[in-house]
Amino acid sequence: MLDIVKRRYWYFGLSLLIIVPGLIALILWGLPLAIDFTGGSLVEMRFDQPTQAVTAEAITAAYTAHDFPDTIIQNSADNVFVVRSRTLDADTQAGILADLQAQFGPVTVLTAETVGPSVGAEIAQSAALAVGAAAVGVLLYIAYAFRGAGAQHAFRYGVAAIIAMLHDVLVVVGSAAIFGKVFGWEVDALFLTALLTVVGFSVHDTIVVFDRIRENLVVYRRLDYETVVNHSIVQTLDRSINTQLTVMFTLLALTLFGGVTIRHFVLTLLIGVLSGTYSSIFNAAQLLVVWENREWNTWFRRKPARPAAA
Repeated sequence: MLDIVKRRYWYFGLSLLIIVPGLIALILWGLPLAIDFTGGSLVEMRFDQPTQAVTAEAITAAYTAHDFPDTIIQNSADNVFVVRSRTLDADTQAGILADLQAQFGPVTVLTAETVGPSVGAEIAQSAALAVGAAAVGVLLYIAYAFRGAGAQHAFRYGVAAIIAMLHDVLVVVGSAAIFGKVFGWEVDALFLTALLTVVGFSVHDTIVVFDRIRENLVVYRRLDYETVVNHSIVQTLDRSINTQLTVMFTLLALTLFGGVTIRHFVLTLLIGVLSGTYSSIFNAAQLLVVWENREWNTWFRRKPARPAAA
């Protein structure tokens, strides 16, 4: 039988190698917050019949001329641009559009949104409360669902699921911090949607593995706990991987052909689903074994010296 549990500390080490750079990036640079959180204006414009090629540099120059140099511009389609900037008043926006129209021809505003800083702070607080409420709900539900049927110490299952979920949250948030610095990505409301979706996927796959452990604890009562956990992981391995691969292929297709406007959202989901698959198989169940064996009691002990040869 494939012995997955035996190398559990290798899996924990790999998780740290992935999470630590993201945490360092988060401490040094923070999250690149979009106007959904910091406040500002978003204008999506289409140049109907441009007299010359429209470039992001030309749009930036038009904004800079009106004292708005810090803009982020995305080209979502042919001659369609999404511009994020500090809060624009109606007169300034009209002046910028007039300058662009004089340079490139007719301009149609598809979307114009303004978000105040207070609204952004409220969204951030609501998102943090949502993640916290989800964690508490998962903990209570799993502890209740695994209270019997041979699953001793049901509370452990909830704690292990929460740790695996936090693993995925840290991977996604750390990736956002790195990509924000390297590629200029921003964290907006869609990022929160992706993050909460990842939490759901992570817990769902973890519960599948835990449920098989609970069933096998009844069937294989004479086997030690570590063997039962390993056997349960092997039994659910194909199902977990095949289920998540179906989602990943769909997300990959959306990443390649879905357009720029949803690309960051889809890539966030892709990273989170991949992390959730890994944590469910290689972290969550392994934590149960560590807890059952109380292995932390031997982490910092020296190994006994070997007796000298006669």
